[in-house]
Amino acid sequence: MRLQLLMIEKTRRPEMCALVDDYVNRIRRSCPIEILEVRDAKAALKKLDTGRSATPILLDPGGRMIDSNALSKWLGDLRDRGTRQVIFVCGNAGGFPESLRERVVQKLSLSAMTLSHELARVVLAEQLYRAFAILSGSPYPK
Repeated sequence: MRLQLLMIEKTRRPEMCALVDDYVNRIRRSCPIEILEVRDAKAALKKLDTGRSATPILLDPGGRMIDSNALSKWLGDLRDRGTRQVIFVCGNAGGFPESLRERVVQKLSLSAMTLSHELARVVLAEQLYRAFAILSGSPYPK
């Protein structure tokens, strides 16, 4: 299984980029992962047209809330069922247009609190790393 973080617009703050990059490099020990930054939601929609082999997930405050253990179990189940790619779509400060919300059925909320889009990217990367650490039995999640 491959992971892709599809980010609308670039992460501008260098400290946020450094944190995301750190977690992505850690995730690579468990799973292939790439960050793809696109200019706008229209470009993101084009990248999602990869056929049925990818499972897109929209990071959305109104999405399903799960804890770290449930995220780990869900990712492990996807991996074990042979899912080829999971794409996490991360918005920008403006959120998502309706066309993208309609295209991506599965939505995930990282918190009941409002996070800046750049901080949400860091939280996503850390939670993905934590999920793979849980799956591997690493002491990190404790």
